Amino acid sequence: DQGVIPDRVRSVMETIPFTPGMTDLLTFISENKSSVDCIVISDSNTMFIDWILKGAGLRAAVDQVFSNTASINESGYMELQQHHSHDCDKCPVNMCKRKVLEAYLSEKADGGVEYGRIFYVGDGGNDLCPTFCLREHDAVMPRKGFTLEKLLARLNVQEGNSSVGAKVIAWSSGAEILQELKASLQS
Repeated sequence: DQGVIPDRVRSVMETIPFTPGMTDLLTFISENKSSVDCIVISDSNTMFIDWILKGAGLRAAVDQVFSNTASINESGYMELQQHHSHDCDKCPVNMCKRKVLEAYLSEKADGGVEYGRIFYVGDGGNDLCPTFCLREHDAVMPRKGFTLEKLLARLNVQEGNSSVGAKVIAWSSGAEILQELKASLQS
């Protein structure tokens, strides 16, 4: 109604700058697909994520995107559909990232794929729930200064971090995530 057409939104999404070091991380992942799987679980939408990744030439790094379905209808309006419904009382009504992660891991296990180590990277409050299904040799990587890091710190004080089994490794740039990933692949 404001005269903003989908192509204009797309051009903006394609030029959003990545967090420092993230393009290096995603490039490394795309160059090491035989050793690393990468999925995106996001409360954004499929169209924006696709535009961002394709605009940066990094779509090949990501195996699957789990997000709210988005499309442009015949009238030129964006239509959104929630990713799924669930009964988790910790998460927004449209997506429980833990349920998405557990379903993905279950599907992979049914296909004979068992992951040696999972790195869960996030920054928002809705990234806390999936950390509860990670194992002690996995890593949850909250972005420094953001909500997930604060929630994990609060849990640590309240419960001695007993509810989160994974190692917590805070990050501020993709270079730190890449360093952890490379070290894990070498061990």
